[in-house]
Amino acid sequence: MIIDVHGAPLYAYTGGKPFDPAKPTVVFIHGVLNDHSVWILQSRYLAHHGWNVLAIDQPGHGHSGGEAPASVQDAARAVLGLLDALQIAQAALVGHSLGSLIALQTAADAPERVSRLVMVGTAYPMKVSPALLDSSLEQPLKAIDMVNTFSHSTLAPPPSALGPGTWLRGGSKALMRRVLASNPQVNVFHRGFTACDRYDEGEQAMERVQCPTLFILGTHDQMTPPKAAQSLIRRARHGQTVLLRVGHSLMTEDPDGVLTALTRFLKP
Repeated sequence: MIIDVHGAPLYAYTGGKPFDPAKPTVVFIHGVLNDHSVWILQSRYLAHHGWNVLAIDQPGHGHSGGEAPASVQDAARAVLGLLDALQIAQAALVGHSLGSLIALQTAADAPERVSRLVMVGTAYPMKVSPALLDSSLEQPLKAIDMVNTFSHSTLAPPPSALGPGTWLRGGSKALMRRVLASNPQVNVFHRGFTACDRYDEGEQAMERVQCPTLFILGTHDQMTPPKAAQSLIRRARHGQTVLLRVGHSLMTEDPDGVLTALTRFLKP
């Protein structure tokens, strides 16, 4: 599904179901150098169980046009623009890594527009090491290898993910290379990492969020370890936390665990 948002085409995967204004809506927001496909199991399940699903490619990524966001705040404005374009009064937001900060900022900027907030693999501050920041700019393929080494706690997924024998790191590296190549004008890898590193409004934003918040965290996550989310957890109203025995790539390392946490939390 292509939606005009602020004069540019924004792609949203709908899980194979047409958008229905009568149904509740959930928006999925990916992290750095990812796209809508990282939510494939969760988005498709919810689309077939009573929800409108909008799993977006962020502006300037994948199938979406426009300028790649230079900050968390810019990306949050695009999410609100999506809700405005489809006349969605209120939606649940689910974000992973950088996407979790975007979801948080959106819920803080327009609390009346967000019914539920889910932050997957999150941290605040979400600082990026100078070496990794430099590599994402000067040697992005090397940086992709580094990120995938730290993002996975296992080599192969359970059967419910991408199929028996799938190489998680290889699949993730291929996706990241494809998203990087999708925008020849901008290095979206470095731009995304810079947005993570510079975001400094997390605690204030969480204090403005009015809806219930769910944190889904990986006990083996080396990119955003659970201890790095505690400042947000302490400030969340009606906050809940689910810990899964996985790394940063939670949606493919434990797709059923993420889906179960989501469905329980989103249940009316």
